[in-house]
Amino acid sequence: MDVVVQWVRTSWTKQSRGGPPAALRNALPVAFELPDAPRPFVHEISMREIDGFRPHWSVGPLPGGGSRSVRLREADGRLLVHPLIPAMFTLPPRRRRPPGVRLDPGQWVRWQLNYRFSSAAGMAGWSYHLHTLNLAYGPAEPEVFLGTPTRYVDERGPLR
Repeated sequence: MDVVVQWVRTSWTKQSRGGPPAALRNALPVAFELPDAPRPFVHEISMREIDGFRPHWSVGPLPGGGSRSVRLREADGRLLVHPLIPAMFTLPPRRRRPPGVRLDPGQWVRWQLNYRFSSAAGMAGWSYHLHTLNLAYGPAEPEVFLGTPTRYVDERGPLR
């Protein structure tokens, strides 16, 4: 399967929900240049408030059928892509999710999801997350995700 998966995950607390910290967070990239690695692979980038939103990244092999957070299925020369929800008890609730996206070789998708999690600490323990999946099917240049996606799915909702 000729696939490149890039997950960009940003996380923050209520301290970055407004004012200058929110402006900094909102200006963070949702895509990065791909590393030189054997394909297929998963390129994961994490930007956390606790680290000043500095990007930390890793590259690993693509497990069979996708990764731990995206379902992939190849059929009839096309690829079906559908991100998985990281936990059942996230907000906003997602009773109905969009269908998977089918890609032809040479196409790519950007799929954005956001979440709010609470901890045992209650309201003081809220954490907020924006996950961006960039996924290319077929040949892809290192800067592919810096352009305009073939398909875009915005599954973000109000986090309150």
